Amino acid sequence: MSVDMNSQGSDSNEEDYDPNCEEEEEDEDPGDIEDYYDGVANDVEQQGADAFDPEEYQFTCLTYKESESTLNEHMASLAATLKVSHAVAKLVLVSFHWQISEILERHKSNAAQLLVEARVQPASSKHAMVHSSHHCAVCMQFVRKENLLSLACQHQFCRSCWEQHCTVLVKDGVGVGVSCMAQDCLLRTPEDFVFPLLPSEELKDKYRRYLFRDYVESHYQLQLCPGADCPMVIQVQEPKARRVQCNRCNEVFCFKCRQMYHAPTDCATIRKWLTKCADDSETANYISAHTKDCPKCNICIEKNGGCNHMVMGFLLFSADFCWMCLGDWKTHGSEYYECSRYKENPDIVNQSQQAQAREALKKYLFYFERWENHNKSLQLEAQTYQRIQEKIQERVMNNLGTWIDWQYLQNAAKLLAKCRYTLQYTYPYAYYMESGPRKKLFEYQQAQLEAEIENLSWKVERADSYDRGDLENQMHIAEQRRRTLLKDFHDT
Repeated sequence: MSVDMNSQGSDSNEEDYDPNCEEEEEDEDPGDIEDYYDGVANDVEQQGADAFDPEEYQFTCLTYKESESTLNEHMASLAATLKVSHAVAKLVLVSFHWQISEILERHKSNAAQLLVEARVQPASSKHAMVHSSHHCAVCMQFVRKENLLSLACQHQFCRSCWEQHCTVLVKDGVGVGVSCMAQDCLLRTPEDFVFPLLPSEELKDKYRRYLFRDYVESHYQLQLCPGADCPMVIQVQEPKARRVQCNRCNEVFCFKCRQMYHAPTDCATIRKWLTKCADDSETANYISAHTKDCPKCNICIEKNGGCNHMVMGFLLFSADFCWMCLGDWKTHGSEYYECSRYKENPDIVNQSQQAQAREALKKYLFYFERWENHNKSLQLEAQTYQRIQEKIQERVMNNLGTWIDWQYLQNAAKLLAKCRYTLQYTYPYAYYMESGPRKKLFEYQQAQLEAEIENLSWKVERADSYDRGDLENQMHIAEQRRRTLLKDFHDT
């Protein structure tokens, strides 16, 4: 990679559940390579055990009506078994995350306790309060007996107070969480109790959407698509922190936490990492300018491509070095492992608090700089991908082959983005990993992956200088390194 020289240094929709919503075209982020997971594996030949893909995950994209039908089918079956209303059956399902086998086991052992745990029946009769008077316990007004309403707990309130209670909560976005007004009473109100109390069709429609949201979010096999104004629901057989993609809006996310896909880092760790990066934003800004001084001539330089192999050539001297550590690139064939591994200070626990704080900051900056560097490389390599597409178009227009003839160049750029994306998320994983043999193995595999990605990046940016076989062989090696790391360290 060449470098640029500068004289100075220098990332709750209420309408998500509308089954009739129109699909809108969205502007693509020019810094992204769209669908770099699609179609690449076919170009990377896999045989025997090597064909195992640790990211393989079966999922289905459901429309609003399809997911609603699935939920209603489970609800009707359970209501018949428990001999309760459909509304009560839904509350039981929500409480136990729609795991019907567990619900049936609990019902078989203690049917009454099941309803108590689902918060549709009071714990015991001694907690039930049957009012002998016709006074509402909220407004303290005398009302006719037929205007007093209560749940199974027998806490009676007038219809007007119930209407205000339900209206306020639904306007605040509450669905399943509408509960009894009595102090310390946790009983939930079934939907057939709430609907007649809502004064307008608009409010009832909102309540339906909030209920649907809560039903889906409580289901262990379902997730709402986090895409903007997207009503799709993702269904899986076994919930895992795996990559899923909506077939309507193309949103890619982790099924378990609905955040950006983050393998091999687990959901809890990536939340901690992103929170830390946000909290230390000023520190992060300090190193986010992406400029450094050349280790040979001290000229301020800036990366203009994805790979970390820097090449500077002048009349009197040349420099060939690593962007991350500024070390001689020639040594990276054997010492790349040292560039990506943070060297802990074994004596830091015996030093002052100030020294420990400095060491902690140093460690964070080490991992953050590499995390940020790969994010920047992804954006720069997306520009390379665009140039490759333009070059292919030019060759096709000049009758120098067809799109199929040059497809391997496009797939190489896609695979590069796929591998680098995984590599970026290895750094939060390593930051929180405890020292020991397993971390040493992880860092070794991380370094191997990083070395092959840099080789692939170099060749993709200079695709005309390498024949197809050489480039595809490098693709195969990089993808194998990626899969090996995920197989050993991605939580299954």
